[in-house]
Amino acid sequence: MQVSKIHHVAIICSDYEKSKHFYVNILGFSVIEETFREARNSYKLDLQVGDGDRCAVADRIELFSFPNPPRRPDSPEACGLRHLAFAVENLDRSVADLCSKGVPVEPIRRDEITGKRFTFFKDPDNLPLEIYEN
Repeated sequence: MQVSKIHHVAIICSDYEKSKHFYVNILGFSVIEETFREARNSYKLDLQVGDGDRCAVADRIELFSFPNPPRRPDSPEACGLRHLAFAVENLDRSVADLCSKGVPVEPIRRDEITGKRFTFFKDPDNLPLEIYEN
């Protein structure tokens, strides 16, 4: 098997409309397709991340709603997905944009290995999201 890239990242949210607003209106991801799956009483929202560059590691997020999903472990060191990281060209401008939209952002840090700057914020379900300066 030869994997060329990660195709998508799937996120299950507790409040579909709130999360849809966050990922579309706050983060600016564009809607590819929205589907209501009646048999599951669930929405699936396909979102485009960035400009669809074929070189991207993953350029799609699938946002799912399910009735009463279990809560995410709140320890950042719990097993499973730790966080999602998005590349940005200008970290200061990205932080200012998030703050202007009422999204709390942690202080900017510097990666001790690469020397690049990054910071974290959270989605409506407390999923940690990172922005990492190119």
